[in-house]
Amino acid sequence: MIRTAIVEDDPACAELLRRYLERCGREWGLEIQAELFSDGLDIAEGYRPVWDILLMDIEMPHMDGMEAARRIRAVDPAVVIVFITNMARYAVKGYEVDALDFVLKPVTYPQFAMKMKKAAAIAAGRERRYLLLPKDGVEQRVSTDDILFVEVINHRLYVHTAGGVYVRSGSMQEMERQLALPQFARCNNSYLVNLRNVVGVRRDAVLVPGHELPISRPKRKAFLQTLSDYFGGGFR
Repeated sequence: MIRTAIVEDDPACAELLRRYLERCGREWGLEIQAELFSDGLDIAEGYRPVWDILLMDIEMPHMDGMEAARRIRAVDPAVVIVFITNMARYAVKGYEVDALDFVLKPVTYPQFAMKMKKAAAIAAGRERRYLLLPKDGVEQRVSTDDILFVEVINHRLYVHTAGGVYVRSGSMQEMERQLALPQFARCNNSYLVNLRNVVGVRRDAVLVPGHELPISRPKRKAFLQTLSDYFGGGFR
C-alpha cells in the first residue's frame, strides 16, 4: 500500500488529484490510500512520519507548501515530496527540501501519472530502508543504516542506533521480517546486528561502536560466514 497525503487548499483540485490517484491504483494494480489536507499547517503541525508520498500545493493561506515541507523534512527524511504548482519558478526552491519533482497546474492525467509512477517506485524502495520507531511518545522514521543492533528483552525490542535507543513491543522474528535486508544477521538469539556497522570481531564477540555483543556457539559459524560474505572476505 502507498500512503499519500494531498495538501491542497482548492477543493476542486484536491478532488481531481484524489481521482487521479484512484485511477493510477487501478491501472497499476496498487492500493493507494489518500488523505486530504486543506493547508500546509494542517499536516505540518504535529506531523507523524506515516506517509510515503506528499502531493503538496505551494500557495496556501496559513502555511505555504515550501515552509510545510521544511518542517516535515526536519522529522521525516524519507517521504517523497511532489509539489503541485502553477509557477515553474518554484521548482528550483524544491531542491532545498529534497523534493522529487513538481506538477504544473492545470494538472493533466498523463503528466500526473508519469510523475506519480516515479514517486511510487522511489517510495517503495525507501520503505525498506526506514523504520517507524517510538521515542518520547512520538513516532520517528529512522534509517536502517543508523541501526547498530536490535536487542530483545522480555518481548520488548530495543533498537540501538547512533542517536539513541528506541523501544517497541514485538518479537525478533517480526523485526527480521520487517528489515529483510542482507546487512542484518543474528549473532545469538538476543541480538540482531547491522553488519554495516561492525568494527571488529573477537573470538566470541562482535564489536559495534560502543558495544561488544557475544556470539553464541550455535550461531558462530553462520554469523561469521554471513559477515565474511557481506564484506567480501576477511572475517572467519
